[in-house]
Amino acid sequence: MKTLSNKYTDNIFENIKYIDEFGNEYWFARELQKVLEYKDWRNFQKVINKAVLSAKNSISNREDWVVEVNKPIKTGKGKKEIIKDYKLPRYICYLIVQNADPSKEVVALGQTYFAIQTRKQEITEQEYESLSDDEKRFYQRKLTKQGNYTLQKVASYAGVKNMAEFHNAGYRGLYNGETADDIFKRKKLRYREDILDNMNEDELVANLFRINQTKQRLIRDNVQGENNAKAVHYEVGKKVRKAIQDIGGMMPEEMPTPKKSLKELEKEKKKLENKEQEKLEEVK
Repeated sequence: MKTLSNKYTDNIFENIKYIDEFGNEYWFARELQKVLEYKDWRNFQKVINKAVLSAKNSISNREDWVVEVNKPIKTGKGKKEIIKDYKLPRYICYLIVQNADPSKEVVALGQTYFAIQTRKQEITEQEYESLSDDEKRFYQRKLTKQGNYTLQKVASYAGVKNMAEFHNAGYRGLYNGETADDIFKRKKLRYREDILDNMNEDELVANLFRINQTKQRLIRDNVQGENNAKAVHYEVGKKVRKAIQDIGGMMPEEMPTPKKSLKELEKEKKKLENKEQEKLEEVK
């Protein structure tokens, strides 16, 4: 991992990254402002404006580059105040760091980070639809693994000690009362199999949305205490379930379990690669 002066790592950008229900990455402008060490919002607003203008000039088929949101905050006197913020896609963040103060060390790191992430995501977006169903499962499973890792760090900071109970709170909300063990039994999985390795693409996406929305709530509302964190996870799970229900989607527990787990597919792939390697060695 790249480090500058032993002070910054690219985790500072990962830690404030969010993912929406469609798997798209985004960052909040106010959080990015702090990371990039801009004390004055007005100065940072100018950088955002330059980035948006650059995006409009370079790619004409995209219009809504930033989404304005209003956030309630508490002032020093305890009063509530509404401030303006923006949801920024990865490409705009990339342009922001390109237009930011180059004398700042963290800006140099941001330029490298967003350049790499932009390139990776461009490849993913172009190729995703051509992937097989199993390849899409691998991709979504990777995102859920990353999401759960970040969620656990946030939950731990909120005071969660029993992670199993915390995760079950989310599952119970999304799966109409089912815990991870209930899902395991319903899917008729073998001992120590991972339930997420035995979900199809749509089920993984639903869980990814639950994971990331919970992380956002815990951070945004500064949730403290194990019971409060579990309550938030359960509530988010229920709301994701209701959203699926409202649009007439299939409930997560009704989604078919793939015939093969991702672990099985990995083993088959490895075995095939070994055979191919053996053939090459025989030819030599």
